[in-house]
Amino acid sequence: MPLKILSVFGTRPDAIKMCPLALQLAADTRFDSRVCVSAQHRELLDSVLTIFSVRPDYDLNVMKPSQTLFEITNSVLTGMANVLDDCLPDLVLVHGDTSTAFVAALAAFYKQIPVGHVEAGLRTGNLYAPFPEEANRTLIARLATLHFAPTTQNRENLIKENVPGQIYVTGNTVIDAMHYTTGQIHSFTNAAIREVLEKPNCIPVFMTAHRRENLGAPLEAICRAVRDFIDAVPEAELVYAVHPNPAVRNTVYPLLSGHPRIHLTDPVDLLDAHNFITHCRFVVTDSGGIQEEATALGVPTLVLRRETERGEGVETGILKLVGVDYAQVRDSCIALCRDTALHKRMSHAANPYGDGHACTRIADAIDRYFKEKRKLS
Repeated sequence: MPLKILSVFGTRPDAIKMCPLALQLAADTRFDSRVCVSAQHRELLDSVLTIFSVRPDYDLNVMKPSQTLFEITNSVLTGMANVLDDCLPDLVLVHGDTSTAFVAALAAFYKQIPVGHVEAGLRTGNLYAPFPEEANRTLIARLATLHFAPTTQNRENLIKENVPGQIYVTGNTVIDAMHYTTGQIHSFTNAAIREVLEKPNCIPVFMTAHRRENLGAPLEAICRAVRDFIDAVPEAELVYAVHPNPAVRNTVYPLLSGHPRIHLTDPVDLLDAHNFITHCRFVVTDSGGIQEEATALGVPTLVLRRETERGEGVETGILKLVGVDYAQVRDSCIALCRDTALHKRMSHAANPYGDGHACTRIADAIDRYFKEKRKLS
């Protein structure tokens, strides 16, 4: 009888990384693969599901306007209780560090169902940065039976914490996702991206910034810095995919709208985003996933955070931590436009996040674990 695996996710970033795995499990006769989405992010999630042609078996549909962490936690926990009773999975797979991932792992623990943690072992060492993600992934590690660590550094983090269960180094499933999103001729749907790419001899730059810890004064400093960078480099064209959170938009639009070379747009379709990054001189972001995606595509990335759980990218040189200091952000952007040697050095760094076969390794590890468990029972 095939193992029944329930994959649970709820936001765009973890959908990007879990959809390839869900497809891999569904195509493997060793597994009966089911998918549950919380829809912690509704529209952003749905666009990724469409691209990968993944149809959830369960949809908690928890998203509400201006929802709080308390509301998300309560809704996902209650919803997961019903899903687990109906599905009765052998294993619950959660991804990364979202509130959905932590609460789904907690619900599985309450039902005494084993948890597999995809993208396990990422750490900044600061429980409040990123918030609440660092706490979420640390807590999941205490509940999980199977830990799928993207890198050896992630494995070492878990070993130091003496987590229970089995640890497997698999690579990151985001590299697997790239097989679905890049490598073929792409027609861009986003008007801002099309406008930039039609301009001759311009320097395209892609930006996202929306993390909770950057809201308010930090995001204001970032916006002033990138505006002054654009003024200082006449060839530069910035496409900023602005998160729908009102706390982000109420800062970004007053400070950046109206500039002829700053293009503010809604969150960009995954296919557009990945393919546009390949055209960019560099990326500016506080997103964890984009750090990996840009690294996989060989595009230098300025990280708008004081610390990152993707330390491997910093060590290889393709990521640079610039924090939220106005001068550091502005000057680093200018340098990547003007310093050819710096840009070449960063863009030729090795990709430490895998070879695109993480999903296969995860599937094999799950199968091996349960076979060994059956032998012992």
